[in-house]
Amino acid sequence: MSTIIEARNLSRFYEVRRGLFAEPATVRALSEASFRVTQGTTLAVVGESGCGKSTLARLLTMIEPPSGGELVIDGKKLGATGHADLKALRKTVQIVFQDPYGSLNPRQKIGAILEEPLKINTDMPSRERREKAFDMLIKVGLRPEHYGRYPHMFSGGQRQRIAIARALMLDPKILILDEPVSALDVSIQAQILNILADLQEELGLTYIFISHDLSVVRFVADEVMVMYLGRPVEFAPVEAVFESPQHPYTVALLSATPVADPRRKRQNIKLEGELPSPINPPSGCPFHPRCRYARDKCSDIRPELTLHGQTLVACHGIEEGWIDYAAEPPPPGAALSGERAGTTPQAPDAAVRAPEPGSPV
Repeated sequence: MSTIIEARNLSRFYEVRRGLFAEPATVRALSEASFRVTQGTTLAVVGESGCGKSTLARLLTMIEPPSGGELVIDGKKLGATGHADLKALRKTVQIVFQDPYGSLNPRQKIGAILEEPLKINTDMPSRERREKAFDMLIKVGLRPEHYGRYPHMFSGGQRQRIAIARALMLDPKILILDEPVSALDVSIQAQILNILADLQEELGLTYIFISHDLSVVRFVADEVMVMYLGRPVEFAPVEAVFESPQHPYTVALLSATPVADPRRKRQNIKLEGELPSPINPPSGCPFHPRCRYARDKCSDIRPELTLHGQTLVACHGIEEGWIDYAAEPPPPGAALSGERAGTTPQAPDAAVRAPEPGSPV
C-alpha cells in the first residue's frame, strides 16, 4: 500500500496579543509533527484537550497553511502547487465535524446541502447532482424522501449521516473525522461507526480519526498517534498501543479509560498539575513536569521519536531503560490492554463490528 499522507516537522504557530504595550506571544499549537498514513487505513489521533488534534485537522484539510515543515497529500507537496492544483487537492480531503447540530445550515434543505459541494467545485448538471445526492443518502442509511427536508427534522445520528454524505459528494480519498460520534448516544455511535467501516471498505477511504474515546479508537484504528502539547509522543499499531503502551503519558491516558467490569484489576494513574501553556512550553521533554519518572535529562534535552519494537516513542526513560512498567506492583499496563486477571491479552479482531441497537451483548 502507498503512502497517501506524509508530514515532516509540521508546525502551526499563532501570534496573540497580550495587552496594549506587551509584545505579541506565540502559541505553538502544533510543533514538528512527523508521521505517515498508508492509503486505505485509519490513523487515530488521541490526546487531552489542547494537544493540537484539531489544529492538525485544519492543516490536513488545508483550511489553514502550516507555519513550518512539509505536508505531502496524495503525492503533491503543499506550497509547491499552484492555485488550480490546490483547489483540486482540496477535493481529495474532506472533513466531518463533531457537532451534527452545528455543521448543517438550518436554512437549507438536505438536497441543497448535499449538492452545494458539487455546485462549487464541478460543472455537473442539476439532474446528475440530484441523482448523486439520492445515491449518497442511500449509502449512509437514509431514504430518498429525506432529500426535501430540513435539518431540524432529523435526530443527531441522522444529521451525522447527512454530514458524512456531504463529505463524500466530491469522491474524496481522505476523510478527517473530528470526533464524529462523541455527541451521540452509544447505540447511535455503533451505527455510525459501522457505516464508516462499510464506506471505507467499499470506497477505499483513508481516515484520520480524532477522538477522546479510547474504546472507540481501539475498534476503528489501524494505527494510533498520541499527542501531547502539540507534539507526537507515541506512534504505533493499535494493538501495540493497547497491549504494551510505552510513553508514560500513553499509560496514564489508558489507565483513565472507564472499564465496565468490577472484577478487572486496574490502576488509575493521576497526572499532577495542568497541561502547560503552549505559549511557554517546558524545556526538554514537554511532559516532564507531570511525569513521575522524570530525571534531570528530561528537563534539559527534548527526546526524539525512536523505534522500540513496533512503537515510535519520544521518551528518554524508554530509550535508556530506566522505566520498567513490569517491575511496578501492579504493572500499569496490566489492566490497560482489556484482559482479565490471569488471562493472556488478545489483539482485537479487525472483522468485529460494533453491536447494533437491540442486538444481544
